[in-house]
Amino acid sequence: MIVLTRLSGTAFVLNADLIERLDSTPDTVVTLVDGKKYVVAEPMADVVAMVRDYRAEIIAQSTLMADGNGAPSERVPHLVPVSEPPAAAESGKDA
Repeated sequence: MIVLTRLSGTAFVLNADLIERLDSTPDTVVTLVDGKKYVVAEPMADVVAMVRDYRAEIIAQSTLMADGNGAPSERVPHLVPVSEPPAAAESGKDA
């Protein structure tokens, strides 16, 4: 969720996963997947940064999932580096 400001000055929270498009006309217009539109005070670049930070926080928090007692989980993170696939000759397959 990201916090945005209407042109009237009131703040509201928006589910960033529902954003379909951002336009700058010159006001920033947020269009959701259902077609609903919000005109917000924040510049388009700031909204993009908020969405990027929100999604990065979700990924970061998922690697720090806590066990039932609030301690960090000892399980292997689900995001791991991908190794190079073996060469076709090494795997016994013809190219």
